[in-house]
Amino acid sequence: MENIQILGYIGALIVGLVLGLIGGGGSILTVPLLVYLLGYNPVVATAYSLFVVGTSSMVGTYQKHKKGLVDFKTGLAFSFPSFVAVYLSRRYLVPEIPDTLFSISNFSLTKEMGIMIFFAIIMVMASYSMIKNKREQVNNQKSQPYYKTFYQGIVIGTITAIIGAGGGFLYIPALVLWANIPMKKAVGTSLVIITINSLIGFIGDVQTLDIEWNFLLTFTAISILGIIVGVFLSKFISGKKLKKSFGYFILVMATYIIYKELK
Repeated sequence: MENIQILGYIGALIVGLVLGLIGGGGSILTVPLLVYLLGYNPVVATAYSLFVVGTSSMVGTYQKHKKGLVDFKTGLAFSFPSFVAVYLSRRYLVPEIPDTLFSISNFSLTKEMGIMIFFAIIMVMASYSMIKNKREQVNNQKSQPYYKTFYQGIVIGTITAIIGAGGGFLYIPALVLWANIPMKKAVGTSLVIITINSLIGFIGDVQTLDIEWNFLLTFTAISILGIIVGVFLSKFISGKKLKKSFGYFILVMATYIIYKELK
């Protein structure tokens, strides 16, 4: 058991390294790591992931802010509907999901299986966004009305609450296409949203789950150390090539999760 926990902490370091190297995606490793290696229930794993993601994104926000790549006004405006959705989903929706979603013949789709399969589907979407490197496009259209952003924030917030990931691959396109923010600034601004959403979502979990604070704080601290090392190494390694390779890795992992849950 102790050896498995050590492997978990090594995994935490890898999560941080990935976040530091490519600016995102590392959080999507956290849930599979907690579920399949450390044996946590998917509901608990997604809760812990929110804390790790939120704290790590806070560090990333500070780093991006120093480079002038954060639009706090837009980030906070987009955060409001998202964090409301995240908090309410983690506090009320996730605990109310039935233990068995449906049964067909001898097959039953449980709550835990459903969360992991949904997570795997989101991983496929994330891998696609990483593999398909798009050139930055200049959007000359005006920003959309805020009521549309409000609805979109609710949808994205609910999705990220269920899977326990940051959702940067959803927020970044939203900021570019809907808020008319350049890509580099959208990446930094998305970290503001992810920080607020994840930590507020985790507050919803604190009220319904027993949290192993010693483990969680240690895991998070190691991830942050990994981010610092990753940011340093990113000066010497091509981020685009890494991102594409990591996209293929995420695709393989998503396939494995679906296989493992449905076999």
